[in-house]
Amino acid sequence: MTEKKSKEADLYHPIQKHFTKLGYKVNGEVKDCDLTAVKGEELIIVELKLSLTIDLLIQAAKRQRLTELVYIAIPKPKRTRSRRWNDICHLVKRLEVGLITVALTTRPKVEFVTHPKQFDRKKVMSYSKRKRIALIKEIEGRSADYNTGGSNKKKIMTAYKESCIQIACCLDVLGSMSPKALKQIGTGDKTSSILQKNYYKWFERVQRGVYQISEKGKKELADYPELVQYYTEKLKGGKDRG
Repeated sequence: MTEKKSKEADLYHPIQKHFTKLGYKVNGEVKDCDLTAVKGEELIIVELKLSLTIDLLIQAAKRQRLTELVYIAIPKPKRTRSRRWNDICHLVKRLEVGLITVALTTRPKVEFVTHPKQFDRKKVMSYSKRKRIALIKEIEGRSADYNTGGSNKKKIMTAYKESCIQIACCLDVLGSMSPKALKQIGTGDKTSSILQKNYYKWFERVQRGVYQISEKGKKELADYPELVQYYTEKLKGGKDRG
């Protein structure tokens, strides 16, 4: 048995019934608007699509020239507990557009996911305060820009990795050292943790509290010539000043 293919018109009747029950006068296809609902001075416009697309959002934005109460309606997705769905809902809220989903079952169910209302950017930013702090911290932890934006197949240079490279350069140039001695020449507060965890296997403990660069570390430093040169020259500069 062939499954019936959904049409935009399948979304219309459940939404029409919903607004009619609430006392609105509902019409379809009025001046290019898929659905209009009017009650007193209140005008609601709903645009119907089988998927949420850029074209649908553009259409909704155009309708906002006519009324603040604009909704987009799509069939209810199978997955509504996902990061992508949360991102979609955030975007719709950001555009101050309402979102309706319709479960196209034997008895279609209309669900209002968001309503069109003014977006409070400051309130949303306050929820992401920790992420902002982490982002600034990561930026400040990088000595320069060693990544190309948009690259997805290249290894990303992070502040953590750069710290590992800095420590490895110090050990390579100056020989075995303690975390305290390394911190004194500017390797940062995470030095002890980096040496102990040894995530990249670049370090070896030669005695209690003293580390040296491993053969693997020496070999892999060659993959980062710009940073090696930067930190090596920085060390030499420190020596010269001393």
